[in-house]
Amino acid sequence: MLYVGLDAHWRQSSFCVLDGQGRKVLSRTVQGRWSKVLEEVGRVGRPFAICFEASTGYGYLYDGLRKITRRVVVAHPGQLRLIFRSKRKNDRADAEKLAKLLYLDAVPPIHAPSSEVRSWRRMIGHRQKLIGDRARVKNNIRAMLRSQGVSAPRGLWSRRGEEWLETAELSAELDMVQRDVLLERLRAIRAMIERVERELNRVASRHPGVELLKTIPGVGNRTAEAVVAWVDDPWRFRRVSRIGSYFGVVPSQDASGPVNRLGHITREGPSVVRGLLAEAAWQAIRRSDQVRSFYERVRRGDDERRKIALVATVHYLLRVMLTMLQTGEVWRDETS
Repeated sequence: MLYVGLDAHWRQSSFCVLDGQGRKVLSRTVQGRWSKVLEEVGRVGRPFAICFEASTGYGYLYDGLRKITRRVVVAHPGQLRLIFRSKRKNDRADAEKLAKLLYLDAVPPIHAPSSEVRSWRRMIGHRQKLIGDRARVKNNIRAMLRSQGVSAPRGLWSRRGEEWLETAELSAELDMVQRDVLLERLRAIRAMIERVERELNRVASRHPGVELLKTIPGVGNRTAEAVVAWVDDPWRFRRVSRIGSYFGVVPSQDASGPVNRLGHITREGPSVVRGLLAEAAWQAIRRSDQVRSFYERVRRGDDERRKIALVATVHYLLRVMLTMLQTGEVWRDETS
């Protein structure tokens, strides 16, 4: 068995090959795209395992390498940076370090989902970007009206409100053109969001876990599908408490001897899921006596602890969600 470390970049990549005794037998730099990298690595010949660092678009390499190798390990980039602290850093040196970690079975791995799940995640992220685009257009319209001293009616984004906006008198012709362009853009983005959500609903309908998580008060389609998509395999978490670290809702820690300092949350993992979970947590606090009781217990009646209590509630919901996905049990509000 050979052990290959690959330092992959879009235009130039390097790989290093170790034999069964951990001795370097080959080091090479490949000029070209990842298809060329797959071709060169495939010429190693003997059965081999390979390791490379997760980066944007790593799924293409992962799928391609799985076809030509015995084992593919995708390394966690953040943890690698802690291991690779060195004054000597270049692509070939990094490839050799990856090969040695693989040989020693010391690679900090990430979970590599299937191409279908990766596509699902990208679509969820794309919807979130469209939501942000829609909010920016609305803010631009409101700012333009304020600059004209025009007071907008309530329900500006309803059909009646947009009809009023179409005919609102502005002081300059250029402002009216800008108004028309912004309205066209708003409607176009809205149509895009509707199309994306139809596709997301179609995909979510094939995953029983989405309907299961929706039994939690305050958790809707978008939050449930995001959690299911990023969890993927619920049994890959050895302990339920690990899911908080995966989604970055645990505090950073600086401990030394008797001193233990806790800071802000780590914010590791997908930010899109954290945002959806925060919204779902507020809804769950309003709708569920059990969740509200947990939130108030952490808040201790202190308004300055509201954010701390909200993050704790998000972590609590995540632990509940993972347990539900593992057991198949629906939500039960034990306080009701």
